[in-house]
Amino acid sequence: MEETKLRYSDEELEEFRQIILEKLEVTKRDYNVLMDQLTNRNDNGVDDTMPTYHTLEEGSETQSKETIMNMAARAQKFIQGLQAALVRIDNKTYGICRETGKLIPKERLRAVPHATLSIEAKHMRDKRR
Repeated sequence: MEETKLRYSDEELEEFRQIILEKLEVTKRDYNVLMDQLTNRNDNGVDDTMPTYHTLEEGSETQSKETIMNMAARAQKFIQGLQAALVRIDNKTYGICRETGKLIPKERLRAVPHATLSIEAKHMRDKRR
């Protein structure tokens, strides 16, 4: 009879740590690019040399700033989720579904490394909504 694993091994946790650290690095870089766009830190100063362009773009500028803000907020939330996952790795609770207490399959964790729910628990939660 096969024993049910209660948690991932230290080697498996280390594999997930590397996946998370890579995603964290990329997402932080993306977040910084978005923040640069919002604060115009990388403005190359051509706006005032192209008055017609500026007039045409005023309406969409507000919309794109809003889009960038939404993207930055999502990136920030993802960064927080990844950082929380690193804490769970340190606590050796990573990969355990917070509703069922079972291990979340590796495939899911590789795709969604900050997941705290198994697909089964997520479907049950979605049905209750």
